[in-house]
Amino acid sequence: MSQQSEKQRQITRDLAECIVHSQPDAEARSKARAGILDFTAVALPIVEGDINDSGLAAVRQVFYGQDAQTRALLLGYAGHALDFDDFHADFRGHPSTVILPVLFALAREIPDLVGEKLLDAYIIGIETAGRLGLAAGPRHYLAGFHNTATLGTLAAAAAAARLLNASVAVTANLLGIAATRASGLRAQFASAVKPLHAGFAAQSAVIACQLSLAGLQGQHSQVLEAFLASSGGGQQRPDLLTANWAAPWRIVTPGLEFKPYPTCAGTHSAADAARQLRTQWLQCSGRPLASLYDDLNSIVVTFPPGGDIAASVRQPGSGVEARFSLEYVIAASLLNGQLKLQDFAEGPVQADIAALATKVQRCADITAPPDEINPGLRFHQVTLYRQNGEQLQCRISRQQSLAMGIDLQQKLHSCLPTRSDQQRDEIAQLCQLTTPAAVQQLAQRLTTFAISANN
Repeated sequence: MSQQSEKQRQITRDLAECIVHSQPDAEARSKARAGILDFTAVALPIVEGDINDSGLAAVRQVFYGQDAQTRALLLGYAGHALDFDDFHADFRGHPSTVILPVLFALAREIPDLVGEKLLDAYIIGIETAGRLGLAAGPRHYLAGFHNTATLGTLAAAAAAARLLNASVAVTANLLGIAATRASGLRAQFASAVKPLHAGFAAQSAVIACQLSLAGLQGQHSQVLEAFLASSGGGQQRPDLLTANWAAPWRIVTPGLEFKPYPTCAGTHSAADAARQLRTQWLQCSGRPLASLYDDLNSIVVTFPPGGDIAASVRQPGSGVEARFSLEYVIAASLLNGQLKLQDFAEGPVQADIAALATKVQRCADITAPPDEINPGLRFHQVTLYRQNGEQLQCRISRQQSLAMGIDLQQKLHSCLPTRSDQQRDEIAQLCQLTTPAAVQQLAQRLTTFAISANN
């Protein structure tokens, strides 16, 4: 056997070795605690019924068991239902909403589980997610796959293997089973099936782990390579699955990106640009916001070619569709100055926002490198063309938006406004997983769904 073919044969086992034997550090655990707080903030209002979700009601009619598979599916759905959960640049998807549902669902069956063990499994899952994103290459997403669903299945399976102390051989086997079950299409964006992708991925990860631990044998080599090659368009890099593993940990660098707005991450720098233009327009026009529509001739948003691939909805008919509309997000930011959960809830879009959104025109900047080369360089430039001939313009890059940061305590407050300060403090403290009972208390809370007339 040649040296190259031997190296290829070892990729799955090498990844399994990393999953089983690598040891996260204190910095990584600190970042993991922040990730758990962010996930809990966006999942809990769905789990506990603060926000009604018709998709969840339908899912629960079909999946109503109390087993780990069902709990992982339901929590995966809940964590992604608001599209407010974290994002990872290397992964090009939402890792926590697949990984944490698996860990908390399994935690219900491990009474003595300590926080550090769950944190380490979470860190391993994020590392695997980031590595999979790099290894898959840009063509996987561009081909129409939803990374959260496809690559997320494997990342969550890796986290489960670590949590359950699976051996290297069992881990290699379950990664192959997970790859076989991985699926999910971007064509389902702006529908309830998008968050269901996260649920299905979490469920599949649990199933893959359980089957492998039960002794079901699949191929231990070449499966991951086949998975990556099937949608990589020749740009896949399987070697990146393990090269320089944990140096640094992917949860540290580039780290999890916590969303400041309950919309597609591909709209955020456009929203920030529009918010700044709102202030400029108020200052220079001296007119009330009610006259903004009549004052503007048009609004143009410019971005790198392909930079609007996720935010593909141009004329949303519902608040859920509006999460994926550059036009609506820009209009909402100009009119309201902020993007609230209620602006993107189920039901019809708001008439004044929708009307202003009709003035927004998209324009790809062909002088900029295509977005697929490096999404980290994405920008949005928004220009207001006033009826008097004046132009107001603001350009915000993705990195500038990220640098603005986010207060996770405030996000928890915005997601759970009816809770008291004491109740929110208790939730935040649970997310630290610093006491022996915290893991079970948080796991039970996140996997016990409210019973209502709609659910």
